[in-house]
Order: sequence, then C-alpha cells, then structure tokens
Amino acid sequence: MMKATIEWQDKVHFKATAGSGHTVPMDGPPDAGGENRGARPMELVLMGLGGCSSFDVVNILTKSRQNVVDCVTEVTGERADEVPQVFTSIHLHFRVTGRGLDERRVARAVSLSAEKYCSASIMLQRGGVSVTHSYEVAEA
Repeated sequence: MMKATIEWQDKVHFKATAGSGHTVPMDGPPDAGGENRGARPMELVLMGLGGCSSFDVVNILTKSRQNVVDCVTEVTGERADEVPQVFTSIHLHFRVTGRGLDERRVARAVSLSAEKYCSASIMLQRGGVSVTHSYEVAEA
C-alpha cells in the first residue's frame, strides 16, 4: 500500500510527504489565495504521469541494451472548463538522446509504457482522459 500525508501550512499552501519520506510543497493559484510557494496539485498529476512514463521508457531501452544518455519528457494537459476541472487530454512527448539508438526500439518502449506498464497513464485513460504520445530520437 502506498501512502502520502498532506499537511496544511497556511492559506492554500500544503506540504505533501510521500511514504518514502520525500516532501513536495503545493500551493494554490494566486486567484485562490496562493503565493506560488509550490506546484499546483494538478501539475503534480502531470509530473507524476511524466515520471512514470519516463521511468518505463528508459528502463525498457536500457534492458534492450540501448545506449541512452538523456530522456526529456514534455507533458501538456487540457482541462475541462467546468468544475471539476478534470484533464480531458494529455500529451507526452519524449526526446530520447543516445548513441546509435534504434528508433524502432524507442517507438516500442513508448508504446509499451503507454499500453502496458505506466500505471498512471492507464489509470487516467480508464478514467476517460485521452492520453497520447510522441517521441523524437537524437544522436548524442
């Protein structure tokens, strides 16, 4: 079982502590009293999805003996206009840099993460969010 504890600091500022002991500051937007002292909670959803997928892609490529030297994932999300302002669509774009990377293996790693391994992506998709992926490969 995973666990997190969220502690109110003041106004709309909170401190989240993961079961692993790591902390993340969270704050609301200025129009809700926030003071930009942390990430917005919905930004953390995007960050978690990006981290989950990036972990998968790098792990799959490393196991398939690809010489990855960098992986940067940009995650963008569109939200509903009405409350609750859930994500309606999210796009992940992977920039994978390495030496002699096989583009087919990169495509396969992205596909496997999206369809089989990334729990965050699959959970969001089952909840009705359109999650799409793209990638580019660069030589180091």
